[in-house]
Amino acid sequence: MTNPSPHSAYIQKCISLAEQSPPRPTNFRVGALLLSRKDDDPTGSNDQILSTGYTMELAGNTHAEQCCFANFAAVHNVPEDQVASVLPGEPGRKLVMYVTMEPCGKRLSGNAPCAQRIARTREGGRPGIHKVYFGVKEPETFVGESEGCRMLSEAGIEWEHVGGSEREILTVAVAGHEDPEAEVRVALGEKGKEKETNVDNISPEERKRQEQIPRNPKKRMMEGETPV
Repeated sequence: MTNPSPHSAYIQKCISLAEQSPPRPTNFRVGALLLSRKDDDPTGSNDQILSTGYTMELAGNTHAEQCCFANFAAVHNVPEDQVASVLPGEPGRKLVMYVTMEPCGKRLSGNAPCAQRIARTREGGRPGIHKVYFGVKEPETFVGESEGCRMLSEAGIEWEHVGGSEREILTVAVAGHEDPEAEVRVALGEKGKEKETNVDNISPEERKRQEQIPRNPKKRMMEGETPV
């Protein structure tokens, strides 16, 4: 019997973290976790969760990955921007991050994007983050086309989309937005269902009124009628 992949379970943990984030019209509610994984262990049976985070968990306009790093850094008494110096680099193990949404590649606030924060963990020849798993691509709501995956690839960091929870992730992410249902549909590439009129469901008075309206001769010819 094949052991199940751990990816979906970790994405669900990240969704639970995201649900703790306060709904805001200008943020995506995202959850993230950082773990250490043994090489050649596809089941994750020896995983060690190192830190977690969610959007606005910490003061300021903080993102999930940022909070995840900051929480780990705080335990080791270093500033968040120096977290790479205290991340473990054990032989035979790799650092992996799970996040509900693709790490952002651009921020309107001017703060460092999450993809850049992840890439910085590999500076100076450090092993840093080896791979990022995410449940959905970043929608274009705030900054247009997402750039996170490109930035990760350029930094030599592997990434993988874990499918199956996109609707749930997006529903949690856009809570507090002006029209969350429409935003989810757009992100999933769905078209809004237009309200259809049932032509048979009209009153006798309305039907009589419509029959008395002069009709376009060309349309009557198309329907097989001979114009008078």
